[in-house]
Amino acid sequence: MNIEQARFNMIEQQIRPWDVLDVDVLEVLNVVKRENFVPAEHKNLAFADTEIPLGNGYTMLTPKLEARILQDVQLKKHENVLEIGTGSGYMAALLAHRGRHVTTVEISPEQKARAEQNLAATGVSNVTVELGDGAQGWPNGAPFDVIVLSGALPKLPEAFLQQVKVGGRIFALIGEAPVMSGVLVTRTSDGYEQKKLFETDVKPLQQAAKPSQFTF
Repeated sequence: MNIEQARFNMIEQQIRPWDVLDVDVLEVLNVVKRENFVPAEHKNLAFADTEIPLGNGYTMLTPKLEARILQDVQLKKHENVLEIGTGSGYMAALLAHRGRHVTTVEISPEQKARAEQNLAATGVSNVTVELGDGAQGWPNGAPFDVIVLSGALPKLPEAFLQQVKVGGRIFALIGEAPVMSGVLVTRTSDGYEQKKLFETDVKPLQQAAKPSQFTF
């Protein structure tokens, strides 16, 4: 496989058609090598339009969804990010390339260790991987400029709304299979604005319980 040709095809045939046109975002997809975050046994799927298995029921999001998240949160160089659901570490690496620092929370010790190895091997030094259950919020380091939930939740827990700064953004995948929505919530000086971006169907976050929910 010609890796660079495969990467080019991924961007042109999957990502651009999904309205990811931000030049800086497309450049990050070239710089952060997705194949370095894919399990060895699935390297041939690194650029495919599919969720790649990570073991124990975990999967990587599709490339087009990762790219849309990166574009839609409009991350700036001085901003700090909270990610819930580390997976392979690839989404954290993308966010780290655009922002100042990423705190990413992973519930699985095995996934945490693998993500840390992937990030270290690719020279990403501005990511901290925390072990824990972040499905209902993560107060350590709050408030954040941007929060990204890398798995689905039935509704957005109230805690996340308190853990993002005024002017900050939360990207969440909200709903239950088979219908979920990618949603961007922006905190304003007098409340919150919600924008539905697209429909999708992804795996829920582990421990995605339903207490203390916020309903728009």
